[in-house]
Amino acid sequence: MSRYRGSVCRMCRRENMKLFLKGDRCFSDKCSFDRRPYAPGQHGQRRSKVSDYGIQLREKQKVKRLYGLSEKQFRLTFSKAEQKKGITGINLLMHLESRLDNVVYRMGFVNSRTQGRHFVRHNHFLVNGIRVNIPSYVVKAGDVIEIREKSRKVQAVSDAMDAVVRRGVPQWLELDKDGFKGTVKSAPVREDITLPIQEQLIVELYSK
Repeated sequence: MSRYRGSVCRMCRRENMKLFLKGDRCFSDKCSFDRRPYAPGQHGQRRSKVSDYGIQLREKQKVKRLYGLSEKQFRLTFSKAEQKKGITGINLLMHLESRLDNVVYRMGFVNSRTQGRHFVRHNHFLVNGIRVNIPSYVVKAGDVIEIREKSRKVQAVSDAMDAVVRRGVPQWLELDKDGFKGTVKSAPVREDITLPIQEQLIVELYSK
């Protein structure tokens, strides 16, 4: 699978909002978006009229980059959301929020979703006592996620857990910092996503 290897700060500038792709750095004065809050490239500061399609596309790109998915992965996730009962846009966001790589980030075990995906792949986490190394694994209410005993001394984990106070843990999750584990108290709801996302624009884009 192809993987983006360029500067992730360019993504935030392109989408005109912080996507928090570099963990604690995004909260510091080193944040590139704070320094240059305009699109990358030589024409980044120009104002241009955006079509309805362009607005929908940018919204899709924003959410896709926020959760670190490829185009194919995002399209498959959208297809699953369509097949569920309820509002497709909300189903999409709730599915993305319930991914294991996102959950370990939201609990504060890692500094970013990218790091979360990397750590999950390298067998650092257990779900209900069983090793799970699939970042797209969807957690359910009652699941207990913990860091493996051997991984608890990893410096990146310690740094992330020290910084979790700044981000906070959403209400649908519960963190036991001393026990290096967290519990999924309930399924996420739309109100748990505080970033400005207009999921209906994504539904409109894929409906064409």
